[in-house]
Amino acid sequence: MARKSKFKKKAEAVYAKTVNKLLNSVAQEENEVSGEKYITPGMPEQVRKLAEEGIVLLKNDNKVLPITEDKCVSVFGRIQYDWFYVGYGSGGDVHAPYKISLFEGFDNAGINYNKNLRKVYEDWCQESDNEASHGFWGHWPYFHEEMPLTSEQVSVAKAASDVAIVIIGRAAGEDRENKLEQGSYYITDEEHDMMRKVCKEFEHVILVMDCGNIIDMSFVDEYNFEGIVYAWQLGQENGNALANVLSGKVNPSGRLSDTIAINYEDYPSASSFGKKEFNNYFEDIYVGYRYFETFAKEKVKYPFGYGLSYTTFDIITDSVVRNASDDGFEFNIRVKNTGDVAGKEVVQIYVSAPEGKLKKPTLVLAAYDKTEIIQHGADVDLSIEVFDHDIASFDDCGITGFEDSFVLEAGKYIYKVGANVRDARDVFDNEIDENICVEKCNKVMSPKETFGVLDSIDPKTNMFRRGSVTVADTKLRERILDNLPTEIQQTEDKGIKLIDVKNGKNTLEEFIAQLSDKDLSDISRGEGMMGSTLGTEGNAGVFGGITPELRDKGIPPLVTADGPAGLRLKRYATLLPCGTAIACTWNHKLIEETFVLIGKEGRHYEVDVNLSPGMNIHRNPLCGRNFEYYSEDPMLSGRVAAATVRGIQQGGISACAKHFACNNQEYNRTHNDSRVSMRALREIYLKNFEYCVKESNPDNIMTSYNKVNGVWSHYNYELVTTVLRDEWGYEGNVMTDWWMRKAAMPEFPKIKNNAYRVRAQVDVYMPGNLNYLKKTYVYDSEILDTLNKPDGLTRAELQRTAANVLRYAMSRMD
Repeated sequence: MARKSKFKKKAEAVYAKTVNKLLNSVAQEENEVSGEKYITPGMPEQVRKLAEEGIVLLKNDNKVLPITEDKCVSVFGRIQYDWFYVGYGSGGDVHAPYKISLFEGFDNAGINYNKNLRKVYEDWCQESDNEASHGFWGHWPYFHEEMPLTSEQVSVAKAASDVAIVIIGRAAGEDRENKLEQGSYYITDEEHDMMRKVCKEFEHVILVMDCGNIIDMSFVDEYNFEGIVYAWQLGQENGNALANVLSGKVNPSGRLSDTIAINYEDYPSASSFGKKEFNNYFEDIYVGYRYFETFAKEKVKYPFGYGLSYTTFDIITDSVVRNASDDGFEFNIRVKNTGDVAGKEVVQIYVSAPEGKLKKPTLVLAAYDKTEIIQHGADVDLSIEVFDHDIASFDDCGITGFEDSFVLEAGKYIYKVGANVRDARDVFDNEIDENICVEKCNKVMSPKETFGVLDSIDPKTNMFRRGSVTVADTKLRERILDNLPTEIQQTEDKGIKLIDVKNGKNTLEEFIAQLSDKDLSDISRGEGMMGSTLGTEGNAGVFGGITPELRDKGIPPLVTADGPAGLRLKRYATLLPCGTAIACTWNHKLIEETFVLIGKEGRHYEVDVNLSPGMNIHRNPLCGRNFEYYSEDPMLSGRVAAATVRGIQQGGISACAKHFACNNQEYNRTHNDSRVSMRALREIYLKNFEYCVKESNPDNIMTSYNKVNGVWSHYNYELVTTVLRDEWGYEGNVMTDWWMRKAAMPEFPKIKNNAYRVRAQVDVYMPGNLNYLKKTYVYDSEILDTLNKPDGLTRAELQRTAANVLRYAMSRMD
């Protein structure tokens, strides 16, 4: 691992502070917040519940937890004073109306703690040389320098307390990755020194991880921790939620949404992540537990789905029957609380599919559910369905006889039920006599050139055996020409307003017929810079009625606001737990209820679109935005996202699922090419979005910055039109992430930039100006200059884009 000298770390800290002060003095308004400290009714209680259920208890030897009222706790680690409540960037920079500190939570929960030691840390952190710097965009801190700790200080603390809590804090952020360095992925020398001294003096030590991402956890074997809590970053109710779990007022029920490996090098993507120009997704379909449970069980520190409780449960499968729709099985499961305290359990169903001509992971998550609170000695019944489509494999080469299809190959399918992937036990099997095509798809997004992918591991050498990705001609030019829409004949302005269409007085086609080519082009872009004057201060941008001409026709301005951790405005808004903590609840109902309140808060601030959820797959633990995202598993990721979308939209505003697709790296994200097999795309990186779209129908979807197999997502016809719209039936609005790269379409070289985007049915270019340095929109002539010319963009395509946007705009009209 890389280690920095103390001089270098000190120099970097001074540099960050200096630059941060300079940038804040130049653009002070970026950190301004105005208005009352509005708190949405019911929000504190709801966010607290969400945070509590996201906390994962990893170890609890000798029942060191919960902390009883007769115990006194000494808390070590400077992060107790400079807590990371969430990560940095568009997914975290929210002006919370309040933040509950650790010790406020302790006071509220009745946990006795060593106030003298707290004062030692507080005094040290307040000294000018030790103040925490929060950096600036893309240069935020990964950690805060630890306070030097003396053996005498620890000895004095031990004399005053029974239990020690050691806290390790790590931050992550947008537009940069975590690093294989001390202070990022690895523990620092100073932190090791602290842990050595505390564990030497104290018999009972609890480790608490205040982290948005997974970091190296191999260090825990060096110390006598009796308790380990992965607390994540829990937003404004952080202190209350953590204290309630530590005190036993709430029984922990969080379960890991990712595998924690012993070493970074054990992750199958370790050698193919962080490259500048492109990453070959070598691990293919073997992401996360799919890899570890198939090839490397011994390299797992904590398995997928794992988490402890203060009680124990028995999970009994009473019966399995074919479901009513005859497309899967219904599992009738009884969960009994066999311990001493009330709690919740997560029931997870995995399937082991037969290895036919298609190689397959040993286990795949097929369904799950979470109980309500079960009193000790009581039991509850769950009915959980496993659908055939969710356990089918994608054949991208026709080896099963069904090319470009999801297939159930002949053989025995073994269904396992348990509390995590490692503990799941066989409960049922089903024999299929012949290959079954579950769904036929189009051939799309083929890699442009072959590369090696993981096929198997040689048992003698323990070395990877490589297969090759399928490369195919998807005949994109022919597909586009065969599916061009029909033009709506233009008319003069007949005075039809958009409200007339909403009220059924006129058709949408009649309204669109009035629009000039310039009107149509304007509908396909945002108004300009972020912070549009057409919306609430601090908004991310506005689209829809961005010109006087469009507003005169009754098209409203549609206001967007980041993001996954809450509404990022120049207003006080709820700061939520990070995305990974939310996923670790495994609780759709609770997630949906929480985001209903976020929707209501958005209405209060006159926001139309919450740019959330962020839902890209956790391909590698170093990805800087993993804290915003949910899981390594597409089902868990997609269904958590779907619950988020349903909540936001029930609350009265719209969601925008992002980043579609394969945005699994921040470094060079606007140029990097994610090179993925068609099978891995279908089974992993598109599958989570498919769950979200089909189970929640988000009003908006945002494309990603990166390329997918050589084509930027914001230009990707096969991604947005063929898969999203044609196969999945999506009829909503698709927007770019903020700004895009210039390019010409290879199949139609005259079509460039925004015309290229419109052809793909990426409806809106956001935020509308050409780049973040140009505050006004420079009219993009590529759309109009090629309109209805040979091999150019057709007016019908521009009208189709307008229709997508206007259907959404009408949904926002009262």
